Amino acid sequence: MKRFSSLLLSAIALFSSQNCETYVSAEPIPLAARAAPKVDLGYAIYQGAYDSASKTNSFKGIRYAAPPLGNLRWRAPQAPATNRSETFPATSDPKNCPQTGASSETPTAYGFISGIGDEDCLFLNVFAPANAKNLPVFFWIHGGGYGLFSASGLDPTEMMTTNGNNFVSVVIQYRLGAFGFLSGSDVKADGALNAGLLDMNFALQWVQKYISKFGGDPSRVTIAGESAGGAAVLYQAVAYGGKQNKSLFNNIITASPWIPNQYNFDDPVPTKAYDDFAEAAGCGGAADTLKCLRDADTVVVQNASFKVSEAGPWGTFAFTPVTDGSFVKQRVTQALIAKTIQGKRILSGNMANEGIPLSPNTRNTLQGFRDYIDTTFPGFSSANKAALENEYSYDGDDQDTNPSNPLYETYGSSGPTAVNQSGFATGQQQRLFDVFAEYAFDCPSYWAASAFPQAWKYQYSVPPAYHGFDLSAYWSKGQVVPGKGFIHAFQKIWGTFITANTPVISVVDAKGNMPNATVPVGYGGNINWPQWTGSKKYMMSLNTTGGTPLLKDPTPDLHYYVYLEPGVTNSFKLVNGETWEGGRGARCDWWQSVSSIVPY
Repeated sequence: MKRFSSLLLSAIALFSSQNCETYVSAEPIPLAARAAPKVDLGYAIYQGAYDSASKTNSFKGIRYAAPPLGNLRWRAPQAPATNRSETFPATSDPKNCPQTGASSETPTAYGFISGIGDEDCLFLNVFAPANAKNLPVFFWIHGGGYGLFSASGLDPTEMMTTNGNNFVSVVIQYRLGAFGFLSGSDVKADGALNAGLLDMNFALQWVQKYISKFGGDPSRVTIAGESAGGAAVLYQAVAYGGKQNKSLFNNIITASPWIPNQYNFDDPVPTKAYDDFAEAAGCGGAADTLKCLRDADTVVVQNASFKVSEAGPWGTFAFTPVTDGSFVKQRVTQALIAKTIQGKRILSGNMANEGIPLSPNTRNTLQGFRDYIDTTFPGFSSANKAALENEYSYDGDDQDTNPSNPLYETYGSSGPTAVNQSGFATGQQQRLFDVFAEYAFDCPSYWAASAFPQAWKYQYSVPPAYHGFDLSAYWSKGQVVPGKGFIHAFQKIWGTFITANTPVISVVDAKGNMPNATVPVGYGGNINWPQWTGSKKYMMSLNTTGGTPLLKDPTPDLHYYVYLEPGVTNSFKLVNGETWEGGRGARCDWWQSVSSIVPY
């Protein structure tokens, strides 16, 4: 199973006198540079690897929870058993969790494809500077619709070295698809709802217990994620009504937070998914359905997860978080708006073209647009639909997309807006893209920024800026886009937030060592980037100019350009998030007004 990012971006110490080996002790002492560093976690000993190029130690495939197999399927994560009979190698990525893809309507070129995995997958990877001591911690939760992807190939060492190796990184895996997000009354009665979210929380508790052994400071943790991972960090912030009795993190980075419909655990939609899943697994007529599912062969259960999720509409996933009354007490958007959260600071981001690729790219007529609205928002009344069309109106909104219209990116603060214009589409097709982008990604990123005591907001505007394109800027090894100067600046923004509690970086770093770059200049040699507040919605648009265009054609209906070195130059500007793209703030207010109907 290839990761979403790679598919799209290709188209887009304790000393032992007996053996003289160095261990990491229970005390937070430095990990010295060595050929084969070891760490003693008490329950197990792991031997990692030292990379001389980045001067970091890596420990891959550390078990943080017991195998969730057999009777532990659909139960809360448990502590791993103690096994000190050998030293376990920690030099290879763990096996992927079972991969449950999106609707079969979604083109396979996008990488949302189901695939057999290994249920014994609750592992994490740690990357630490070789002489780390009491460093801040970067904790990553991958995206993928709560059904796809893994920790494999996610190497943060370039971002770490860009920031002077001044933080430790943790990359986790968690249960996906039906294994992580099966709902229904049976699971509530004899299991754990939102098991995947509980896995993440359990991994955060693991960090509190053990990260000092790698040189990390458990009191300075930044949790971060993209897409479903970007929403998952918000779920951690609102856990237990925002009143979890342990402080597991200080800061949040939410990139393109995807918040799907969130139902009560026993509502008709998740109940139907449970029943369909049981039927597909051969347990539909069992006297004890959940016991039958726990006893079923893993391949049978994985295929059942695939079948149910792939039956949904374009870009959807069948198994997602639900309101469970305990860990998730209310819809995440309601919790953000009510500010029932934990965490001190947030860096919230969205892409310029979030509607690609998870919304249909062939609905270029008014009727096609309306059909999409009918399917996506079945709870909307005629009045709701009319109001939506009014919110997303433009000159000639009763006309179909004209294929001869030129494609270009909007300026954001003037001229044509994202409602009907982008580098991907115009007219009704772009109108659809923008509806999906704003209700599923952009507005949640606005609400997240508004929920926290301290917040900074950005838009990743580098063309083509589709959903997921930013992954190459932080998982940057081997990437040729979006340009070295931009990658440097973006990694400094994230790294400074992780280590100094602010994304405000120097003008020199923002320019990426390119004297002709343009950035907003503030005081003391830093860029001007005020905090986002309810009354002053400052946002940084992170863009580039120049470079050599290269046409990409991932599907017959989708074409765009990426821009290659040399000549890619940073172009950052401070903008008003309220008036951005012809009044996105007002449109987000409208989505907030109908959030109970969506529901999310």
